Amino acid sequence: METTRHFTATVYVVNDGATALHEHDRLGLTIPPGGHVDRDELPHEAGKREVEEETSLEPTLLGEAPEVPAPDGFALPSPRYQLCYDINVHEDGTVGHQHIDHVYFATVPSRDIDPADGEAGPEAWAWYDPDDLRDSDLDADTVQIALEAIEAASEA
Repeated sequence: METTRHFTATVYVVNDGATALHEHDRLGLTIPPGGHVDRDELPHEAGKREVEEETSLEPTLLGEAPEVPAPDGFALPSPRYQLCYDINVHEDGTVGHQHIDHVYFATVPSRDIDPADGEAGPEAWAWYDPDDLRDSDLDADTVQIALEAIEAASEA
């Protein structure tokens, strides 16, 4: 059986020592903004678009693309992580669908979340500082990466 893979982008956004996470109804998880990379965009562009759609905040990605003397190309901002998630696992253990997630860190200018129509409302979002994250029952990977994003933003 062939495994279908979709590229996705996730952005841990940070403002004043905290990161924004939301309750995702369909997944039943508390996660940062993110979603699928569209056919006409690059992963970092998808991440920024998803942040703007889901929160209305304008992210500034942390880390820049290195200068590379590629005559017919250019370097892209490197994600902090690339993670592979099994989305559809069959009873026999085969995986039918995966997400290849490009995870970025960014800062945002405020905590005023005003999602676009059709997105989870502002009540679904919360800002988590390091103590909140450590005291939460969030998935361990979300806590670890969120803490790293907060630290990276403080050093930027």
